[in-house]
Amino acid sequence: MPTSKHLLTSVQVARCVARGFLRLDGVVPREIDERAVATLAEGIPHVPYGAPLSGAFARDTFIHGLLALPVVAGAVESLVGPEPTVDHHAVHVREPHEGRAQALHADAIIDVRPDAFDIQLMYYPHEVTPGMGGTLSVPGSHLRRINETDTGRVQNLRGQTRLTCQAGTVVLLHHGIWHSGRRNDTCDLHDPAVTAELGTYFPWYEQATARLEIYNRVLLWRALTGDESFDVEYWVTRVSNRPILRKPA
Repeated sequence: MPTSKHLLTSVQVARCVARGFLRLDGVVPREIDERAVATLAEGIPHVPYGAPLSGAFARDTFIHGLLALPVVAGAVESLVGPEPTVDHHAVHVREPHEGRAQALHADAIIDVRPDAFDIQLMYYPHEVTPGMGGTLSVPGSHLRRINETDTGRVQNLRGQTRLTCQAGTVVLLHHGIWHSGRRNDTCDLHDPAVTAELGTYFPWYEQATARLEIYNRVLLWRALTGDESFDVEYWVTRVSNRPILRKPA
Protein backbone atom coordinates (compact mmCIF):
# COMPACT_ATOMS: atom_id res chain seq x y z
CA MET A 1 0.00 0.00 0.00
CA PRO A 2 1.24 3.57 -0.64
CA THR A 3 2.21 5.58 2.44
CA SER A 4 1.82 9.14 1.16
CA LYS A 5 -1.70 9.33 2.58
CA HIS A 6 -0.80 7.64 5.87
CA LEU A 7 -2.76 4.59 4.81
CA LEU A 8 -2.68 1.51 7.01
CA THR A 9 -0.19 -1.21 6.29
CA SER A 10 -1.41 -4.56 5.04
CA VAL A 11 -0.59 -6.03 8.45
CA GLN A 12 -2.79 -3.45 10.19
CA VAL A 13 -5.68 -4.15 7.84
CA ALA A 14 -5.25 -7.89 8.36
CA ARG A 15 -5.29 -7.31 12.13
CA CYS A 16 -8.57 -5.44 11.81
CA VAL A 17 -10.06 -8.19 9.62
CA ALA A 18 -9.07 -10.84 12.17
CA ARG A 19 -9.97 -9.02 15.38
CA GLY A 20 -12.77 -6.75 14.21
CA PHE A 21 -11.11 -3.58 15.49
CA LEU A 22 -7.96 -1.49 15.29
CA ARG A 23 -6.62 0.82 18.00
CA LEU A 24 -4.82 4.08 17.30
CA ASP A 25 -3.52 5.02 20.72
CA GLY A 26 -2.99 8.68 21.61
CA VAL A 27 -3.00 9.91 18.01
CA VAL A 28 -5.19 12.99 18.56
CA PRO A 29 -3.45 16.21 19.63
CA ARG A 30 -4.30 17.63 23.04
CA GLU A 31 -5.81 20.76 21.50
CA ILE A 32 -8.50 18.70 19.77
CA ASP A 33 -9.06 16.63 22.91
CA GLU A 34 -9.65 19.78 24.96
CA ARG A 35 -12.07 21.20 22.39
CA ALA A 36 -13.91 17.89 22.30
CA VAL A 37 -14.37 17.71 26.07
CA ALA A 38 -15.71 21.27 26.09
CA THR A 39 -18.07 20.58 23.19
CA LEU A 40 -19.40 17.03 23.65
CA ALA A 41 -21.67 17.91 26.58
CA GLU A 42 -23.65 20.08 24.17
CA GLY A 43 -23.91 17.31 21.58
CA ILE A 44 -22.84 17.23 17.93
CA PRO A 45 -24.99 18.74 15.16
CA HIS A 46 -27.12 16.29 13.21
CA VAL A 47 -25.69 14.91 9.97
CA PRO A 48 -28.10 13.58 7.32
CA TYR A 49 -27.85 9.89 6.55
CA GLY A 50 -25.63 9.31 3.50
CA ALA A 51 -23.81 12.64 3.71
CA PRO A 52 -20.21 12.49 2.40
CA LEU A 53 -17.87 12.27 5.37
CA SER A 54 -15.50 14.90 3.97
CA GLY A 55 -18.16 17.61 4.18
CA ALA A 56 -20.33 16.33 7.01
CA PHE A 57 -18.91 18.57 9.72
CA ALA A 58 -18.10 22.29 9.63
CA ARG A 59 -14.41 23.12 9.34
CA ASP A 60 -14.40 25.01 12.65
CA THR A 61 -15.55 21.96 14.65
CA PHE A 62 -13.28 19.62 16.59
CA ILE A 63 -14.73 16.61 14.82
CA HIS A 64 -13.69 17.94 11.40
CA GLY A 65 -10.17 18.37 12.80
CA LEU A 66 -10.26 14.85 14.20
CA LEU A 67 -11.34 13.27 10.92
CA ALA A 68 -8.83 15.34 8.95
CA LEU A 69 -5.86 14.03 10.93
CA PRO A 70 -3.75 12.09 8.41
CA VAL A 71 -3.55 9.02 10.66
CA VAL A 72 -7.33 8.92 11.12
CA ALA A 73 -8.22 9.84 7.55
CA GLY A 74 -5.75 7.26 6.25
CA ALA A 75 -7.18 4.52 8.46
CA VAL A 76 -10.74 5.27 7.37
CA GLU A 77 -9.79 5.29 3.68
CA SER A 78 -7.83 2.07 4.08
CA LEU A 79 -10.86 0.26 5.48
CA VAL A 80 -13.82 1.69 3.54
CA GLY A 81 -12.24 3.50 0.62
CA PRO A 82 -12.21 7.16 -0.46
CA GLU A 83 -15.23 9.38 0.07
CA PRO A 84 -17.23 7.22 2.48
CA THR A 85 -20.64 8.38 3.64
CA VAL A 86 -22.07 8.85 7.14
CA ASP A 87 -24.66 6.60 8.72
CA HIS A 88 -25.06 8.34 12.09
CA HIS A 89 -23.15 9.55 15.11
CA ALA A 90 -23.86 9.64 18.84
CA VAL A 91 -22.27 10.86 22.04
CA HIS A 92 -22.12 8.14 24.70
CA VAL A 93 -21.56 9.19 28.31
CA ARG A 94 -21.07 6.80 31.21
CA GLU A 95 -22.10 8.64 34.35
CA PRO A 96 -20.31 7.90 37.65
CA HIS A 97 -21.90 5.11 39.68
CA GLU A 98 -24.54 4.24 37.07
CA GLY A 99 -25.06 0.92 38.78
CA ARG A 100 -25.00 -1.41 35.78
CA ALA A 101 -23.22 -2.02 32.50
CA GLN A 102 -24.73 -2.14 29.04
CA ALA A 103 -25.82 -5.53 27.79
CA LEU A 104 -23.33 -7.15 25.43
CA HIS A 105 -24.61 -6.36 21.94
CA ALA A 106 -23.91 -5.62 18.31
CA ASP A 107 -25.38 -2.42 16.90
CA ALA A 108 -28.61 -2.67 14.90
CA ILE A 109 -30.19 -5.69 13.23
CA ILE A 110 -28.48 -8.70 11.68
CA ASP A 111 -26.53 -7.56 8.61
CA VAL A 112 -26.16 -10.42 6.16
CA ARG A 113 -24.21 -8.55 3.46
CA PRO A 114 -21.31 -10.82 2.52
CA ASP A 115 -19.44 -8.24 0.47
CA ALA A 116 -19.55 -5.02 2.50
CA PHE A 117 -19.18 -3.64 5.99
CA ASP A 118 -19.33 -0.36 7.85
CA ILE A 119 -16.85 0.92 10.39
CA GLN A 120 -17.53 2.62 13.66
CA LEU A 121 -15.09 5.18 14.93
CA MET A 122 -14.88 5.52 18.70
CA TYR A 123 -12.99 8.51 20.08
CA TYR A 124 -11.85 9.01 23.68
CA PRO A 125 -10.84 12.64 24.35
CA HIS A 126 -9.67 11.95 27.88
CA GLU A 127 -7.91 9.09 29.63
CA VAL A 128 -9.97 5.99 30.37
CA THR A 129 -8.92 4.13 33.52
CA PRO A 130 -10.19 0.75 34.75
CA GLY A 131 -12.33 2.53 37.33
CA MET A 132 -14.15 4.44 34.59
CA GLY A 133 -15.54 1.24 33.14
CA GLY A 134 -14.29 1.48 29.60
CA THR A 135 -15.68 -0.20 26.49
CA LEU A 136 -15.72 -3.98 26.46
CA SER A 137 -15.42 -5.77 23.12
CA VAL A 138 -15.01 -9.38 22.08
CA PRO A 139 -12.21 -9.79 19.51
CA GLY A 140 -13.15 -11.94 16.55
CA SER A 141 -16.90 -11.74 17.18
CA HIS A 142 -17.69 -9.46 14.24
CA LEU A 143 -18.40 -12.21 11.70
CA ARG A 144 -20.77 -14.07 14.03
CA ARG A 145 -23.73 -11.90 13.21
CA ILE A 146 -26.32 -11.37 15.92
CA ASN A 147 -29.45 -9.29 16.26
CA GLU A 148 -28.71 -6.44 18.65
CA THR A 149 -28.81 -7.85 22.22
CA ASP A 150 -28.97 -11.56 21.36
CA THR A 151 -25.85 -11.89 23.52
CA GLY A 152 -27.19 -9.67 26.30
CA ARG A 153 -27.46 -12.52 28.78
CA VAL A 154 -23.69 -13.09 28.55
CA GLN A 155 -21.68 -11.23 31.17
CA ASN A 156 -18.12 -12.18 30.25
CA LEU A 157 -16.34 -14.16 27.54
CA ARG A 158 -12.82 -15.54 27.63
CA GLY A 159 -10.52 -13.29 25.63
CA GLN A 160 -12.67 -10.18 25.87
CA THR A 161 -10.93 -6.82 26.11
CA ARG A 162 -11.91 -3.82 28.22
CA LEU A 163 -10.55 -0.64 26.79
CA THR A 164 -8.35 1.51 28.95
CA CYS A 165 -6.38 4.12 27.08
CA GLN A 166 -4.66 7.47 27.09
CA ALA A 167 -6.41 10.62 25.94
CA GLY A 168 -6.68 11.06 22.19
CA THR A 169 -7.22 7.41 21.36
CA VAL A 170 -9.30 6.35 18.37
CA VAL A 171 -10.64 2.82 17.84
CA LEU A 172 -12.04 1.68 14.50
CA LEU A 173 -14.45 -1.25 14.71
CA HIS A 174 -16.26 -3.52 12.29
CA HIS A 175 -19.95 -2.76 12.75
CA GLY A 176 -20.74 -6.35 13.72
CA ILE A 177 -18.44 -6.60 16.75
CA TRP A 178 -19.96 -7.52 20.11
CA HIS A 179 -19.39 -4.76 22.66
CA SER A 180 -20.78 -2.94 25.67
CA GLY A 181 -20.11 0.04 27.90
CA ARG A 182 -18.96 -1.15 31.31
CA ARG A 183 -20.07 0.09 34.69
CA ASN A 184 -18.07 2.82 36.41
CA ASP A 185 -16.63 2.54 39.90
CA THR A 186 -18.71 0.55 42.33
CA CYS A 187 -20.64 3.16 44.31
CA ASP A 188 -20.26 1.46 47.70
CA LEU A 189 -16.57 0.61 47.40
CA HIS A 190 -15.63 3.11 50.12
CA ASP A 191 -18.54 2.31 52.42
CA PRO A 192 -17.22 2.08 56.02
CA ALA A 193 -19.02 -1.26 56.25
CA VAL A 194 -16.43 -2.67 53.81
CA THR A 195 -13.63 -1.98 56.27
CA ALA A 196 -15.74 -3.38 59.11
CA GLU A 197 -16.32 -6.62 57.20
CA LEU A 198 -12.67 -7.02 56.36
CA GLY A 199 -11.72 -6.45 60.00
CA THR A 200 -13.98 -9.23 61.30
CA TYR A 201 -12.48 -11.49 63.99
CA PHE A 202 -13.71 -15.07 64.39
CA PRO A 203 -13.79 -16.80 67.79
CA TRP A 204 -11.23 -19.46 66.91
CA TYR A 205 -8.59 -16.89 65.96
CA GLU A 206 -5.80 -16.14 68.39
CA GLN A 207 -4.84 -12.47 68.68
CA ALA A 208 -1.62 -12.72 66.66
CA THR A 209 -3.05 -14.96 63.94
CA ALA A 210 -6.10 -12.72 63.63
CA ARG A 211 -3.86 -9.84 62.62
CA LEU A 212 -2.20 -12.00 60.00
CA GLU A 213 -5.62 -13.01 58.66
CA ILE A 214 -6.60 -9.37 58.30
CA TYR A 215 -3.29 -8.61 56.60
CA ASN A 216 -3.95 -11.33 54.01
CA ARG A 217 -7.54 -10.17 53.53
CA VAL A 218 -6.27 -6.68 52.70
CA LEU A 219 -3.92 -8.13 50.08
CA LEU A 220 -6.81 -10.09 48.54
CA TRP A 221 -9.08 -7.03 48.58
CA ARG A 222 -6.41 -4.92 46.88
CA ALA A 223 -6.06 -7.58 44.17
CA LEU A 224 -9.83 -7.72 43.63
CA THR A 225 -10.40 -3.97 43.47
CA GLY A 226 -7.10 -2.59 42.20
CA ASP A 227 -7.07 -0.16 45.13
CA GLU A 228 -3.46 -0.32 46.36
CA SER A 229 -4.16 2.29 49.06
CA PHE A 230 -6.77 0.28 50.99
CA ASP A 231 -5.78 -0.92 54.44
CA VAL A 232 -7.20 -1.98 57.81
CA GLU A 233 -5.44 -0.50 60.84
CA TYR A 234 -2.36 0.11 58.64
CA TRP A 235 -1.28 -3.55 58.78
CA VAL A 236 -0.12 -3.71 55.15
CA THR A 237 1.07 -0.10 55.10
CA ARG A 238 3.47 -0.78 57.95
CA VAL A 239 5.00 -3.82 56.30
CA SER A 240 5.29 -2.20 52.86
CA ASN A 241 6.98 0.94 54.19
CA ARG A 242 10.62 1.19 53.02
CA PRO A 243 13.27 3.86 53.73
CA ILE A 244 14.03 4.21 50.01
CA LEU A 245 10.39 5.22 49.40
CA ARG A 246 10.72 8.07 51.89
CA LYS A 247 14.06 9.34 50.62
CA PRO A 248 13.88 13.02 49.59
CA ALA A 249 14.13 13.68 45.87
